[in-house]
Amino acid sequence: MKKILVLISFLTLSLNAKEINLGIVLPLSGLTAAYGQSALEGIKLANSLENTLKNGDKINLIIIDTKGDKIEASSGTNRLISQDKVLGLIGEMVTANTLQVMKIAEDNKIPLIAPAATGDRLLEKKKYSSRVCFSDNLQGSSMAKYVYNTLGYKNAVIIVDQSNDYSLGLAKAFEKEFNLNNGKILRIIRINSGNKDFKAIITQIKSINPEFIFLPIYYTEASLFARQARNLNLNTPMGSGDGVANQTFIDLALEASNGYIFTDSFDFNNPTTELGKKFILAYEKEKGTKEVPAFSAMGADAYFVMVNAMNECIDNLNTECINNKIHQTKEFQGVSGIISIDESGNAIRSVVIKEIKNQKQVYKDIINP
Repeated sequence: MKKILVLISFLTLSLNAKEINLGIVLPLSGLTAAYGQSALEGIKLANSLENTLKNGDKINLIIIDTKGDKIEASSGTNRLISQDKVLGLIGEMVTANTLQVMKIAEDNKIPLIAPAATGDRLLEKKKYSSRVCFSDNLQGSSMAKYVYNTLGYKNAVIIVDQSNDYSLGLAKAFEKEFNLNNGKILRIIRINSGNKDFKAIITQIKSINPEFIFLPIYYTEASLFARQARNLNLNTPMGSGDGVANQTFIDLALEASNGYIFTDSFDFNNPTTELGKKFILAYEKEKGTKEVPAFSAMGADAYFVMVNAMNECIDNLNTECINNKIHQTKEFQGVSGIISIDESGNAIRSVVIKEIKNQKQVYKDIINP
C-alpha cells in the first residue's frame, strides 16, 4: 500500500511539473573564455545533481556566449528575458560585463547571481543582483595581511592594469591594507590589458628591488609577466587575486608559475561542506580528476543558491519571491564553503590563499571575514 501511495505521489508531481528556464550568461569564447568555460562546467554538473525543484519542476539551462563582449552580453541577456522567459540569471564573470547584464536584470526585475564578479561597487543601488564571490576589497586586503603578517614582506611594488576596474579595485585595497600594517609600497606601475612586452618594467623593478610584487591582473598578462621575469632573472616573490585562479595561467606561465601565490574561493583538497565533498566526487567521476577549479565551484554555488531560493518559493514561484529569498540566504552550505548573502547582495565568506608548486595549486591558508 505504501509503495502504491509513493507511486501515486510521484505520478502526480510528474503530471503537474513545469519546465523552468534559467539563463546562463558567460564568456565561452574570447579573452576571458577560460573563466566562463570553467564556471559553465560547474553549473552543468550542479544541474545534473539537482535538475528539479522539490515540486518536480524541471530546470532548463539556456546558455548564452557573451564572447567577453559588453554588447553581446547585453543582447544575449535581453533574448533570455524576452524570448526564453527565464526566472533567473547567472553571469557574467568579469565586473565590466556583469554590470551590463545587471542593468538589464534590474530593468526587468529578474534575479541575477554573479559567480565571480568582484568589483567593490558592483552592487551599488541594485535590488535584483547578488554574488557568491568575495569583493575586490576583501581579497585585496586579505592578500596584503597575508603578505605582511605571514610572509613577513615589508615593502612591495604593485603592477596595476589602469584600463580594468577589477585591477584598480584590488590594487587600491592592497595598498590601503599594506600601509595600515606599516608596509611600504615602493612604486605603482601601470599597464594596459593586452600588453605583451614587460621587459622594461622588469628591468625597472630589478633596480627597485622590492620584497614582493603584487599583480592584480588577469591570467593572460600575469602569465606573460611571470615568464619574462624568470627569463630576466627577476626572482622576487609574486602574487595576484583570483584572476589567475585557473589552470590556464599555469599552462601559459609553465615553470615560471612555481612559487606564485593568489587569493581564491575554494580548495578541492579542503572541502568544508557535505555538498562540496559530493560535488568533488561527481566531478572526479565525470572528469577523471578531483581537481575542481575554483570557478567551477563558484558557478555551481551560484546555481545551488538560485535553486535553494526557488525551492523556498515553490508555492508562489515568481521573480520577486526568488530575489527576496536569495538576499535572505544565511549560512548556506555551498560547494565552496558556507555562504551568506546580505541585503545588498554581497556574499559573506572566507578567502583562501594558495601557492603554485610543481605547477599545481597548493592550499596555504584561509582568512575568515
